[in-house]
Amino acid sequence: MTSVNLLGGSANYRDPEISPEGQKNTAPLSSETARINEELVDKYAEKLYDETAENILDWANTHAPGDLAVTLSMENTVLAELAKDHLPRADFLFLDTGYHFKETIEVADQVEARYPEQQLVRALPILSRQEQDQTYGLNLYAKNSTACCRMRKVEPLAVSLSPYVGWITGLRRADGPTRAQAPALSLDQTGRLKISPIITWSLEDTERFIEDNDLIIHPLTKQGYPSIGCETCTLPVAEGEDPRAGRWAGQNKTECGLHS
Repeated sequence: MTSVNLLGGSANYRDPEISPEGQKNTAPLSSETARINEELVDKYAEKLYDETAENILDWANTHAPGDLAVTLSMENTVLAELAKDHLPRADFLFLDTGYHFKETIEVADQVEARYPEQQLVRALPILSRQEQDQTYGLNLYAKNSTACCRMRKVEPLAVSLSPYVGWITGLRRADGPTRAQAPALSLDQTGRLKISPIITWSLEDTERFIEDNDLIIHPLTKQGYPSIGCETCTLPVAEGEDPRAGRWAGQNKTECGLHS
């Protein structure tokens, strides 16, 4: 590791393409579970492509060959509410990057209180914000957002998915061109099931479900933030703009790496 000058001046920081020491990968599935997952996707991916969220989750509850994790960004709590009724044994998984809006952390706390039957797992990066600044230099998110996302989102998710045979995502095809053809059911790079029950929903569908079920509201969604990531990398968007236009605004970047 390159030495770091913590006293100021010209410091030689670590190459951001080299992540800090520690666990960064997902444990491999057993060969039997991997085989079952592959067969499930081959058989059901086309059938589930345009299915309802409820039917997709009921399918997952019946067919997944082990435990599932429901990933929650806390932008909304739709998946938590759906899982309560259709995937009651699943854990909730929240990537606590250390750079979230305070409102996002408050929503996470409210989710933990509202859904006590399901464990909320808070996935943390190896380094704290201060440790990352000391190791890679101040504001890595501005200088190399891809490296920052890798260390604070992609790698923590990879590690946290180890106990599970699959994960539930909040992907919607309406969120932008990079997601327009996304499947409801696929395999991720580790052979785990990647299941997206609200894949066919529009933003309006999502808002309607939130209102009809009196769900927890992330206050920033009412202040021009239809898509919410880290506070340092998220801006409000104008009415009619791509919902994800405020993510990494001004950078040639549309995804953090979780879904690419």
